[in-house]
Amino acid sequence: MILIPHKTKQFLVLLIKLLIVGGAFYFIYNQLANNDKLDWQKFIVLFQKNQSVLGITFILILSILNRYFEILKWHNLVQYIHKINVAEATKQVLAALTAGLFTPNGVGEYAGKALYFEKKDTKKVVFLNLICNGIQMVLTVIFGIFGLLYFNTQYAVITPQTVAVVFGIILLLFIVLFSVKKIKIKGYSIEKLNYKINEIPKSIHQKNIFLGICRYIVFSHQYYFLFLAFDVDLPYLTLIATISSVYFLASSLPTFQFLDFAVKGSVAVYFFGILGVNEWIVIFISTLMWFLNVVLPVIIGSYYVLNFKSNSIHKSESLSEINLTTKE
Repeated sequence: MILIPHKTKQFLVLLIKLLIVGGAFYFIYNQLANNDKLDWQKFIVLFQKNQSVLGITFILILSILNRYFEILKWHNLVQYIHKINVAEATKQVLAALTAGLFTPNGVGEYAGKALYFEKKDTKKVVFLNLICNGIQMVLTVIFGIFGLLYFNTQYAVITPQTVAVVFGIILLLFIVLFSVKKIKIKGYSIEKLNYKINEIPKSIHQKNIFLGICRYIVFSHQYYFLFLAFDVDLPYLTLIATISSVYFLASSLPTFQFLDFAVKGSVAVYFFGILGVNEWIVIFISTLMWFLNVVLPVIIGSYYVLNFKSNSIHKSESLSEINLTTKE
């Protein structure tokens, strides 16, 4: 066992915090300042034309609600292993979001939340976070499939044969998963996963699904209202179906949090291009959605990262008492 001096541990922890926060702000600046597809002059002209304090406030409120519902989801789920208040849940969600900014599909978020709990609870915390994010993905897929089908009936971007093949593959996957549920991979199986999920009270699952639906409605309609603000005049169902399709397809692609808007923007450009919406408007709205729902929470989360103390819930074990060890 190698013991690291207390001062050295403090320095290493501070260095990691600064790297996370500094890296977050660097990537945010880089994406906003060096994106040649963002025509700021057009944005300023349109903003001056349609500026409204009430409209801006409304969009910001939707951003707050979007993240608030995510915080409530985590607060609801984590009660299964440890009672925390909403303020503590807010700290954990925002700090984890910041920590997961540079990792594929926000994997770092899982570790970020786990650090707030005792080591013995790590697996439970990771599992609950998987449930928290999983239900949002399931809802994105469900709404996305319906949106894509509606969009396809209007614009026929996918042939009926292709639709049939896709649904056939999905059905086959479900059959395969059901038939091999007892097969274990590194000690885990579908059957064991299902058992673990059912261990959590139904009331927690029901509330998680309800909050997930609320969050989906909020961020999809924030997207919708931003299009209205940019003078995009399209039927409600067409816009919502297109937004659902974009989120569904973009969420299916592996990416990093800080590149999330670029991925969604690329998919959105294709779909909204079919509707005749100018490319620069689509890119700007995708960037604004990223800024409002990722950048602003990350800025707040940076404060919590810088003030992070290991196992902050359990005061009996302070950071200075932890011995960092390596296997000999």
